[in-house]
Amino acid sequence: MGPISNGWFATCHKRRKRFFDLAGKGRSTFSSGRVPVKPLPKLTIPFGCFLCPGNTRINGETNPDYEHTFVFDNDFAALTEDSPKQVFEDGLLKAEGESGICRVICFSPRHDLTLALMDVDDIVHVVDAWVAQYEELGIHPDISYAQIFENRGAMMGCSNPHPHGQIWASRHLPNEAIKESTTQLAYHDEHGKPLLLAYLEQELALDERILFQNEGFVVLVPYWAVWPFETMVLPKRHIRSMEEMTADERLQLAEALSKLTIRYDNLFKTSFPYSMGFHQRPVDGEPHDEWQMPAHFYPPLLRSATVKKFMVGFELLGSPQRDLTPEQATQKRLDLPETHYLKG
Repeated sequence: MGPISNGWFATCHKRRKRFFDLAGKGRSTFSSGRVPVKPLPKLTIPFGCFLCPGNTRINGETNPDYEHTFVFDNDFAALTEDSPKQVFEDGLLKAEGESGICRVICFSPRHDLTLALMDVDDIVHVVDAWVAQYEELGIHPDISYAQIFENRGAMMGCSNPHPHGQIWASRHLPNEAIKESTTQLAYHDEHGKPLLLAYLEQELALDERILFQNEGFVVLVPYWAVWPFETMVLPKRHIRSMEEMTADERLQLAEALSKLTIRYDNLFKTSFPYSMGFHQRPVDGEPHDEWQMPAHFYPPLLRSATVKKFMVGFELLGSPQRDLTPEQATQKRLDLPETHYLKG
């Protein structure tokens, strides 16, 4: 725990042993420096990919011949159920063992796809897998929070180009979830409605930062966005977590994710890197009616497929600054075609 930031951080030794296939060639690659961003090769089941159907993972288990999604416990989990729960405290020095469950979700048996290249109906299968995992992990007695996320591209540290995401479910709430819980609860106590629903109403009225909307979801650039092309996806009605979505809303979320990621790729005509994830109500047994489920997209690219934003200097030590306004970032993507550049 940091006594100045009042935030916790994790030390995960097993993560250093991960297989890195940054070159997309089915073999381990450890490198530093500039990481190229380019469209994936048209491969179906490359030899050596630990996530493709029928291939053997590094732990010796063979993947099934799955047709849509495939979920398994992470072979290099940062959190495990048998982690020791010791507590250490010596003045300003504090530490506590954290337990949990880490899983990998393969989005497709196709090695050459991304969310941007997948059909909406196939993305629905991904959404269904997210929902099922959230529900399953949510009833685990030692889990208080389930973080669903995807790191897309080598620039974001993705260790395998096969389309996949992760879930880290933990005994305690992570720092960002604590922050969002605190602010949303304070607003809900004062105004009697979810903060992000009130914010969405204001954004829809202004219509200055809206990228896309359908019957169930809105894709927008947050007024407070820090990264050049940061984006948020919000449901139009009060949805605390994924399992509250109807079948129609799952389809609408899949459509929103497709529209957003296609525009990302079209911006610089590249497989656009990002980290994305859903913040949902904690699964600690409390109702958390203050919560509204957002999806956050944090992409690093700034001016081209190889020029990224660096959070350094004053931004690291003081506070972040933007290189373009949220409205400019919105318009740059509104001007793009809705069909993926590789399919146009």
